[in-house]
Amino acid sequence: MNILIIDTETANKVEQPLPYDVGYCIYDTEQDKVLVERSYVVAEIFLDKEMMNSAYYAKKIPLYEKGLREGSREMRRLLTIRKQIKEDLRKYDCDTIAAYNLGFDRRACNNDVRFITSSMVRWFFPFGVKMMDIWTMACTSFLRSKWFIKWAERNRMISPAGNLKTSAEVAYRYITKNVDFAEEHTGLEDVRIETEILRKVLKGRMKYDTAINAGCWRIPQRRRKELAEEGQI
Repeated sequence: MNILIIDTETANKVEQPLPYDVGYCIYDTEQDKVLVERSYVVAEIFLDKEMMNSAYYAKKIPLYEKGLREGSREMRRLLTIRKQIKEDLRKYDCDTIAAYNLGFDRRACNNDVRFITSSMVRWFFPFGVKMMDIWTMACTSFLRSKWFIKWAERNRMISPAGNLKTSAEVAYRYITKNVDFAEEHTGLEDVRIETEILRKVLKGRMKYDTAINAGCWRIPQRRRKELAEEGQI
């Protein structure tokens, strides 16, 4: 099975995120290798200086400008990026989209295409593609394991509210045993760590769920409570 793994970085309000960075790869699960990687800067958003001032990671704008000059990133109009994704899905016989917190990226991409086309185009991804949320997959498998929970407590991967952190950054820290790892928060670079997290889930022996679930972070919390009541942690 080939899976397209995508990540976006966004500008505008939190309630209406608009991607200026779209990175993705296609991962062949049978051969365990990445078939293609792409990194795009969305021209309509990135060239809007007022819009980009609202970007959460606006401080990274010089990094994108450097990548564009050096050719490690490409600037394209959103509909061109959308067309390339459709072509890659067809070329690599891929019918599945995945992301860490896919609900956010799907909504952001739909927002972008509706904003840019004045809703003449309303959906970013092709009709009928399957959806897999890597965040849910991780939370229903190794992030709810006793080993992860003990590791998270030992390394203080706990939120101010007292919950286990389950971000992609924390999941990658756990699987690499690198507690100092810091996520880049740029599209393609984050796709690469999400691919490793997906690989960890698929190669593990634990059952997992693939559904988009914004509350999946609660699953490891419940398991932590159960283990504490059983005296295992």
